[in-house]
Formats: sequence, C-alpha cells, structure tokens
Amino acid sequence: MRKIGYIFLLTVLVSVNSMAQEINWVTLGEAVELQKKNPKKIMMDAYTSWCGPCKMLDRNTFSNSDVANYINQYYYAVKFNAEGNDEIIFNDKTYTNPNYDPAKANKRNAQHQLAGYFGVRSYPTIIFLSEEGELIFPLIGYKTPQQLELYLKMFKNDEHLDLKTQEAFNEYYTAFKPEFQQ
Repeated sequence: MRKIGYIFLLTVLVSVNSMAQEINWVTLGEAVELQKKNPKKIMMDAYTSWCGPCKMLDRNTFSNSDVANYINQYYYAVKFNAEGNDEIIFNDKTYTNPNYDPAKANKRNAQHQLAGYFGVRSYPTIIFLSEEGELIFPLIGYKTPQQLELYLKMFKNDEHLDLKTQEAFNEYYTAFKPEFQQ
C-alpha cells in the first residue's frame, strides 16, 4: 500500500512539474531575426556560470509560470554568458571574448565584449532592448517575479518613456500592483 502511495505522489509531482511553463530562450542573433518578422522587445539575461544570484534568478524567477508566460508572449528572451567565449554578431559588429581562458570556464573569467558594449558591471544584469535593438535599460541584480514584473510591463508598454524624473518613477513604482504569483 505504501508503495502505491509513493508511486501516486511521484506521478502527481511529475505532472505538476511538466505543467510548468519554461521560457523560450533564443540566441541574440535569432532574436534579431525574429524581430524582423514579428517586432518584440528583447530581454537578455547576462549571467555567468559562477554567479549565485544568477542561478537564483533561473530557479526562482525565470521558472515562475507567470514570468515565463509573460516573457514568451511579449519578448524574445536571450541567455547570454557575459564571460563566455561565443562569437556574437550584433548591429553588424562582431563581439568576442579575446581574453577568455578555457581553464577558467566555470570560474571568474574575462568579460565578453558584448557585455562591455551594454555596460554590464555586475551579474546578473537583465538587458532590455527595443524592437529596433536599441538599449532601453540594464536592470542589475536578482529580482523576484513581482519585482521583475514591474519592469517587464513598464518596458513592454513603453511607459518608461513618460518617466523623466526619479519622482515620476517612484510614483509609478508605488502605484504598480503586481499580479504575478511569487
């Protein structure tokens, strides 16, 4: 009887886990190509392999079904190892990591040129790009689903364009009512 209970519990857990929504990650090149057919903003997760808060962002925020559903619907999502060794072409320029050390693949390594281009100074940084590939904002640090929701919705609706002062942002922040579950 106990064995049947364990099997039932395992079946329920697998079913619930399989219902979880995942973000449809693409490369930056793929996102730019997709923008040509269906314009959407890009949300790029600049992470490193050694970064604890980056792993928490994946585990706690990007795995949240509300976050994943919203990102999949309104953004092209890009994962970018900001200390990796990929060659990336963006806006007709090639970005590499000439100081990359393969012996440090899972440790602190040299910063990728594209991370420098976007002004990434710490990890994680979520980079928001317009439908034209222009930088909107680099959001620094770990964010909960509800903290990220504010920025996802603000940038998606171009509401940031009306926020010219810190006071205006503070009013927006205070008035914002999150809907995503934690």
